[in-house]
Amino acid sequence: MTGKHAEQPQRLHHLLTLAGLPQALLVALLERAAELRVAPGEPLRRHDLLSGKTVVNLFFEPSTRTRASFELAARRLGAEVLTLDMAFSSTVKGESPLDTFYTLQAMNTDLFVVRHREPGVLQTLAQHALPQVHVVSAGEGSVSHPTQGLLDVFTIRRHKQKFDGLAVAIVGDVRHSRVARSAVQALRTLGTRDIRYAGPAELLPEDLDGERFTNPDKAIAGADVVMMLRIQKERMQAGLIPDEHEYFRRYGLDAARLKLAKRDAIVMHPGPMNRGVEIAPEVADGPQSVIREQVTNGVAVRMAVLATLLQK
Repeated sequence: MTGKHAEQPQRLHHLLTLAGLPQALLVALLERAAELRVAPGEPLRRHDLLSGKTVVNLFFEPSTRTRASFELAARRLGAEVLTLDMAFSSTVKGESPLDTFYTLQAMNTDLFVVRHREPGVLQTLAQHALPQVHVVSAGEGSVSHPTQGLLDVFTIRRHKQKFDGLAVAIVGDVRHSRVARSAVQALRTLGTRDIRYAGPAELLPEDLDGERFTNPDKAIAGADVVMMLRIQKERMQAGLIPDEHEYFRRYGLDAARLKLAKRDAIVMHPGPMNRGVEIAPEVADGPQSVIREQVTNGVAVRMAVLATLLQK
């Protein structure tokens, strides 16, 4: 987030990171998401909260869950939505992200949802936004993914009700994970102190507070939440991990390893999953998994963010 945080949710202008976000504002977003959440199979509630507003989705990296949920969130709030396919945009001719932003901003748009692999691009766009225009990060390199962090803590809150006293194990490629960074920022703000990281030594973070383990069994033992992460080969140098079968043997979450956690522990994964690499199918689809619920909650959280930013 750029600029100073205000105490009231309606003062939120851009959402680029969860770092420094006040607890009251974070909780207000979670509570608004709870009001807007619709479970699978329930009748959809259409809103006109954003009638007359235009939301632009600019995804310079591939996405399924984030892109689809932002589009659905905006439409369900009554906004007009433009999702630009960047593979067929002028960026392939050399147009910069800023010039693309300027062009679409000139079409009287109100909010940009942007994903980009290069750190700093979103801050540049926010700095060049007109006063009435908002920018929301849909993922920035390995730096941050604020709405994913929000939906993760929203999901934890639904199952655990509180954050202080929880033990959270984050397993996998933590070093390259923007998801982990945003989730940890939100968890710290909400009072979680026992956060553990596990994975190959080369993939453990150097800049996050918490215990580090190369033995995932030690991190998972007694955990309330087990968050598995994908190996992000697109963000790392070759040779940092063993082959996929060996990786699963050492670090993957199967039913036997999950038994080390508390009996009521929940299993999370931001997706996309590599079944049989970081998580076994029987765990991903098992009774302790909340992975599909995370997707449901993502729409509600993104509705809450858009409504907070764009409502007068």
